Amino acid sequence: MLIQKLYALGMRGWHLQIASMGSVGLCIVLWIRAKTVDQDERGNAERRALFVGLWPPTLYLIGESLERQEQHGRRLLW
Repeated sequence: MLIQKLYALGMRGWHLQIASMGSVGLCIVLWIRAKTVDQDERGNAERRALFVGLWPPTLYLIGESLERQEQHGRRLLW
């Protein structure tokens, strides 16, 4: 149902796959930045980087489901 709604809104698989790669880059940037802040803020900055690091697999798999929707051109069977 979510995949069909995203597809109907014009979202395509490659959009989410690029977002997945972007979130990997953002995670790396946040992790490097966490090493440059002082000790009081470091824990929060590292947690932020780890949180963003959880996004890529989810975004990539949703993108794969959207690609499957595009290829079949029919409703997904759940």
